[in-house]
Amino acid sequence: MLFKAEKIQSCYIGPQISPEQFVEEHFFLYLVKGKIQGYDGHQNYTLHAGECCMVRKNHLARYNKEKESDQFEKVVIIFDQPFLKEFMSKHNYSEAVTSDENAFIRLDQNELIPHFIQSLVPYYKGGTQVDERFSNIKREELLLILLQSNPTLPTILFDFGIPEKINLEEFMNRHYKFNVSIERFAYLTGRSLSVFKKDFASLFGETPSRWLVKKRLQEAHFQLHHEGKKPSEIYLNLGFEDLSHFSFAFKKQFGVAPSQLTK
Repeated sequence: MLFKAEKIQSCYIGPQISPEQFVEEHFFLYLVKGKIQGYDGHQNYTLHAGECCMVRKNHLARYNKEKESDQFEKVVIIFDQPFLKEFMSKHNYSEAVTSDENAFIRLDQNELIPHFIQSLVPYYKGGTQVDERFSNIKREELLLILLQSNPTLPTILFDFGIPEKINLEEFMNRHYKFNVSIERFAYLTGRSLSVFKKDFASLFGETPSRWLVKKRLQEAHFQLHHEGKKPSEIYLNLGFEDLSHFSFAFKKQFGVAPSQLTK
């Protein structure tokens, strides 16, 4: 065994990441204990203990964590743009462009990664943050390891462009379940907020907020009535922040409480 997982606690290195389901900066995710089910609007992903992935910036993503033996631990290391630009210059990489739509990039197995995770232990004492004085040093070490075994990563990490204007209808029908602001949707479709609202009204005939609620409730109705799911099982994955708000909106839309449709 390369390292003892019980010595590793869930920790973060780098700047704080967005609490939304919008990925503001690239980050590396290593699962120490438990299991993660991820979704990015395109496909589902599963990450098991001992596996790792890169989660890409300017994408929508969410994951559900599952404990194993009542334990769940992860290591998250954020590669923000200022750090990546400095790294790129220092190590003679060039800026790149990628069109990959997936938010989760599974990384190849590398025996150096478990050793790296173990090396973090001395730098934090029971908290979630590694000592800031060593943050960039450890991030640089990890990135050198990842680039060595994943040669396509530079095209992803060193792409500093902003989202270009894309098909609005296709994007919204694929990502309406994500709980992010209208401003985020506008940005991800390559539009200013005012242009986004104008294009949206022209395409869908109503405001983004009303369309999102209606679309999510229609999907909720289907899952409750045809798939026999419970309200508590679906409301978070449909973009609602709490069960009471979901129940109120559902009853207002359909005239019955969501619990009444469950088989």
